Amino acid sequence: MSEIAEAAKGRKHQFTTSSGLDTIEVGRKLVEWLVAPQLLVLTGDLGTGKTTLVKGIAEALEAAEAEEVTSPTFTLLHEYDGQRAGKPVKLFHLDVYRLEGERQLDTLGLEDLCTDDALVLVEWGEKFQSIRKRATGEIAIRSLGGDARQITVTLKS
Repeated sequence: MSEIAEAAKGRKHQFTTSSGLDTIEVGRKLVEWLVAPQLLVLTGDLGTGKTTLVKGIAEALEAAEAEEVTSPTFTLLHEYDGQRAGKPVKLFHLDVYRLEGERQLDTLGLEDLCTDDALVLVEWGEKFQSIRKRATGEIAIRSLGGDARQITVTLKS
């Protein structure tokens, strides 16, 4: 594990952004801390920039260009193949907003996604006890008005 990732564990980090491009940049920087395996819950109201943050993470992992990353609201899951320090990394981006219970969640096969080489980012994961229990951290995004956002990253030790 890198020194940056080790230093980030068990801590809360906050960022303030003033645009979508700033939010993408924070996503790029977060990759330093996100060492697989990770399952992170992305919280925030509709339109606060959860998918925008994932765009930066995907770019930093060389998994996709920002414009290729879209919300998985209707497909539930997007999968990207990337790399970190020359090693393959799977990036799974889920949106469970439309799911209504654990039974529906089970059909996604979340446990199969959580492999040693995977970063699993779940929008609206706070809705489900099973996701909250498995999560290794949370990224909370809050609107500060206009395009400004406060991004709080909490990684469990």
